[in-house]
Amino acid sequence: MSKFFRAAAVTGAVCTVLAIAGPASAHVTIGPNTSPKGGSDVELTFRVPNEEAQASTTQIEVDFPTDKPITGVLPEPTPGWTVKVDNLTLPTPIKTDDGTVTQVVQRITWSGGQIPVGQYQGFRVMLGALPDDADSLTFKALQTYSNGDVVRWIDVQQPGQPEPDHPAPVLTLTAAAPDGASSSSSSSAPASGSQVTATASASSAGSTTAAGTAASAKTSDSTARALGIAGIVVGVLGLGAGAFGFAAARRKGAGTPE
Repeated sequence: MSKFFRAAAVTGAVCTVLAIAGPASAHVTIGPNTSPKGGSDVELTFRVPNEEAQASTTQIEVDFPTDKPITGVLPEPTPGWTVKVDNLTLPTPIKTDDGTVTQVVQRITWSGGQIPVGQYQGFRVMLGALPDDADSLTFKALQTYSNGDVVRWIDVQQPGQPEPDHPAPVLTLTAAAPDGASSSSSSSAPASGSQVTATASASSAGSTTAAGTAASAKTSDSTARALGIAGIVVGVLGLGAGAFGFAAARRKGAGTPE
């Protein structure tokens, strides 16, 4: 019985730890969570997990940063969900390559659908242009459940502090690529250099091979000539020896009585 109670206690402790750790790790997140400053046509996905045990998520509201506004935000249709976009008129218009922008997206709300218990839903958006003077962008979110509960993912992570219970999704902005530089051009440069090196190596190898072939041919020709001359000498010597033997035989035959 003591073994049974010890096993039951251990099992209960493990279940308690998992029950505590499970919901704590399931946050509303954004992916990818990094993007270059000033980037354009950036696709992001807000991943919303259901953390309730007996209720479905029925609405998700995402607030976009207005201190560092993003121009040209377009939500992707999500099957089963209705999307609403709220715009904000900027106090100071933003000049872009496409013209002057006076309004930006302030909030996007998805509603009418359901995220069942134990599942999650991804909501995708395309960002026309990211600011180039910010290190990160915070997207505060509100998650509403079918039982009326509202979880506010609005806490901002402070440097050197533990992660808050309900952190807001954050997009980290990395250093922008240098002007005129691109991933394709930087990746093609080594390939071009490798091609030149390979071509030069092939040319050098071809020259070496040709030289070796010529030398081999010259050596083979010299050998053939030497063998030919040797054959001629041997043939001449053979003819001489045959003639000498024939003459000796005739002399011997002439001196022998019948």
